[in-house]
Amino acid sequence: MAYKKSFALAMTIFELSKTFPKEETYSLTDQIRRSSRSVAVNIAEAYRKRRYPNHFISKLTDSDAENSETQTWLEFALNCQYISQNLFDKLIQESDEVGKLINFMIQNPEKFGSKPKPSDH
Repeated sequence: MAYKKSFALAMTIFELSKTFPKEETYSLTDQIRRSSRSVAVNIAEAYRKRRYPNHFISKLTDSDAENSETQTWLEFALNCQYISQNLFDKLIQESDEVGKLINFMIQNPEKFGSKPKPSDH
């Protein structure tokens, strides 16, 4: 669920960022696309490493950080008047939902198949 929602949000941001001014191409546009995509990418990587709880949690923590970065870029887009307050609020709400799902995964790794290996006694 976190992956699907974060992927959908990244695609929404991609489409939206096409409307940003040309002078933002190598700053805001590239950065918001990169950070929003990294949320889903890090979730996917975490899932592939779920056999190793520390790696799983580490990648999810990276994903959460990228989600926070995306929110900051959205604030810039709002303050530069590239997006409306209503659209900003909608995207932040979606990002907050992704963040809650990521944090649930961090707090409950065993629900996602992440279990410490039994110790060799």
